Amino acid sequence: MTERTLLVVLFDDVQSLDVTGPVEVFQGAALACGDRSAYRIRTASLDGSPVRTSSGLTLVPDGSLMDASTPHTLLVPGGEGTRRPDPRLVDWLRDNAPQTGRLVSVCTGALLLAEAGLLDGHRATTHWRACDHLAGAYPKVDVEPDPIFVRDGRISTSAGVTAGIDLALALVEEDLGRDIALTVARHLVVFLRRPGNQSQFSAQLAAQTATRDPLRAVQHWVTQHPEADLSVESLAERAGLSPRHFARAFHAETGTTPGRYVERVRLEHARRLLEDTADGVTKISRACGYGTSEAMRRAFVKALGVAPAEYRRRFRGPAQQPAH
Repeated sequence: MTERTLLVVLFDDVQSLDVTGPVEVFQGAALACGDRSAYRIRTASLDGSPVRTSSGLTLVPDGSLMDASTPHTLLVPGGEGTRRPDPRLVDWLRDNAPQTGRLVSVCTGALLLAEAGLLDGHRATTHWRACDHLAGAYPKVDVEPDPIFVRDGRISTSAGVTAGIDLALALVEEDLGRDIALTVARHLVVFLRRPGNQSQFSAQLAAQTATRDPLRAVQHWVTQHPEADLSVESLAERAGLSPRHFARAFHAETGTTPGRYVERVRLEHARRLLEDTADGVTKISRACGYGTSEAMRRAFVKALGVAPAEYRRRFRGPAQQPAH
């Protein structure tokens, strides 16, 4: 089996989960395939000294970046330390990262890559809070704020924190196959795998949570009953308000209209069913409130650019398609 070396960059105020999440995925993959050499993982700081994470944990690196050999995969995590990068670290990345086989950043680690000029001319993402800064400070980077991860050639960047696990699972699937990646995902009790173009937000996170109990209860009820009558009139009656008052209040408190919120919930639910079940498109369309498979197809094409069957094929691969 091919040996892949993985070097993880450490620095003060690094986000600990940006480090440990992907490391657990790659180490788990090596164990799952029965070959510990599948991934040889090392951590390194500039001078080999321990670093203190943003949560207060101390990480002890395996060695110094200055002494590290060129890895197959270089992983740059994020954290508060990326806001005030050590110029020596940026110089090291600029000089050494181009020689690696694969360059990966998690969360705001993309800011370090951008500062070193490594993302110029490439598509990239980062934590949603840092996307505007990345785009404004580094105009040569094609920033995509919505996806949980973006892969552009040998460079892969992910959104905040747990998105690094999604990206690591995608890389393991590429290296060792879906079965190994699925074994790791099950062990970590995470999904295999949220596709890279999935939004950084669920429907509920994308919208603000209403402050008033009746509106907040309606939001929750919608997510639990996507198949129901979710017209403004029906939801207004549930909230005990007139349709006009309800629509105004819902938009004021959540930042989106009731109709748009319902669209997001139904699409999100349909995607989960396509990913996790063998149910046919017609059955899923009814379970999600679309009524017909054609209505669901239109919603998918509008939001994602692909039909439901194609979405399932891309997510699950041909070997995992349901029988017809």
